[in-house]
Amino acid sequence: MERMHRALFLLEPETAHELTLEALRLWSGCGPLLEVPARLLRVEDPRLRVEALGLSFPNPLGLAAGMDKDARALGAWWALGFGFAEVGTLTPRPQGGNPRPRLFRLPEDGALINRMGFNNEGALRAAERLKAFRARGLPLPVGVNLGKNRDTPLERAAEDYLEALRILEAHGDYFVLNVSSPNTPGLRTLQEGPFLDELLSRLRPATEKPLLLKVAPDLSPEALDTVLELALKHRLQGLVAVNTTLGREGLKSPLAREAGGLSGRPLKGRALEVLRHLAQGGKGLTLVSVGGVETPEDLWARLRAGARLVQVYTGFVYGGPLFPRRMLKGLLRILEAEGVARLQDFFTP
Repeated sequence: MERMHRALFLLEPETAHELTLEALRLWSGCGPLLEVPARLLRVEDPRLRVEALGLSFPNPLGLAAGMDKDARALGAWWALGFGFAEVGTLTPRPQGGNPRPRLFRLPEDGALINRMGFNNEGALRAAERLKAFRARGLPLPVGVNLGKNRDTPLERAAEDYLEALRILEAHGDYFVLNVSSPNTPGLRTLQEGPFLDELLSRLRPATEKPLLLKVAPDLSPEALDTVLELALKHRLQGLVAVNTTLGREGLKSPLAREAGGLSGRPLKGRALEVLRHLAQGGKGLTLVSVGGVETPEDLWARLRAGARLVQVYTGFVYGGPLFPRRMLKGLLRILEAEGVARLQDFFTP
């Protein structure tokens, strides 16, 4: 597995991603050939179980949106040991995204830059796959990340989110409104107070499932406070913090000038800073932390800072298929050292 992972880094990044996802899709449908290796790969330990969003998560480590946009490999994410997975970003209608190349590795910085542009096969196709996955009965909570189509004007954005939610509502365990991607022109305007207030006033009544909002790392403290105020006003269940950043401070790679959102190690400090700010004013909200999580110590730092769940993307890309197992084994060692019998007890006030 590790050799194959290293070999993929010889390929162009998006080609490597597509080949990996196709292999994982095939593996996901293999029945016993999926479930038998899962017994070796998964870290099944009741100390790691987390209750959040009215759901039970076998562990707090999840796959972030963007890796499996179209819900093609859900069985594989379960087998590799993730406690949950978030698919998407999904739009009501299929769209091709931005021109290639649009994904770049920055290994010197432990980072990626992407300007994918919400490329996906559309909500209907994903709904079919999610329905089929549910029929298998594998215990993997699945979140669904929603966006608007590129050609939909901002003043009609709510209609896109509502349509995608209508199509997918029966098949996701929770839903995330992505208003913070830097790769769809104008999208981040929806994070501003008046736009966000209008969007949430229409989306919150449309589902009884947990509804969360994904925020950008580039927001000021004042803008974060506005997000918190509106999330509480409209009774959202949580926030996902953070999306990719437009910042480029301190990068070594010659690819640093590429346009798009930056993820990975350079985002570590800012993601933790935003999490702490949200935790101070977000009592009652479930916080999902993402950005720069590479080690068990990073995972523990996010949980201590107020996250109930933690997602990974870039760390998994560089860490390979055994990454979830290493992270969770490491977290168990930390819990033992800290005298924490169960994560759920750690969260209880």
